[in-house]
Amino acid sequence: MKALIQRVSSASVEVDQQTIGSIGQGLLVLLAVEKGDTLASIDKIAHKLLHYRVFSDNNNKMNLNVQDVNGGLLVVSQFTLAADTDKGLRPSFSNAAEPAIAKDYYQRCIALLKASSLKVENGEFAADMQVSLVNDGPVTFMLTA
Repeated sequence: MKALIQRVSSASVEVDQQTIGSIGQGLLVLLAVEKGDTLASIDKIAHKLLHYRVFSDNNNKMNLNVQDVNGGLLVVSQFTLAADTDKGLRPSFSNAAEPAIAKDYYQRCIALLKASSLKVENGEFAADMQVSLVNDGPVTFMLTA
């Protein structure tokens, strides 16, 4: 499981020109489910998303997590993160989980995150989405589970 996280001042996702999710300060999470991921992978990535320290403290050090700053999470499915780009000039998606499994794990991850006290919004699995964001920093990290 991979999660590309971006610290944002704001982020939103649209489907068919309708905003279906938006947050202010927080994390935009692009989430990919890969073959071989397990229920333990979901727990691990959710824990990292809630506890990874990417927000600045009073000394301008990245010591605070999204919960510490009462930020939001916008979770968007992004199977292209599972691409194998080692060979040729066209990505291979053979590492991506089957759609039914990926959707289930994506929804389970969102449910775990929603159990926190934070605002958690999400995109629509397998939809054509337009994602807008203001990357704060910019700060971007790839998390794996």
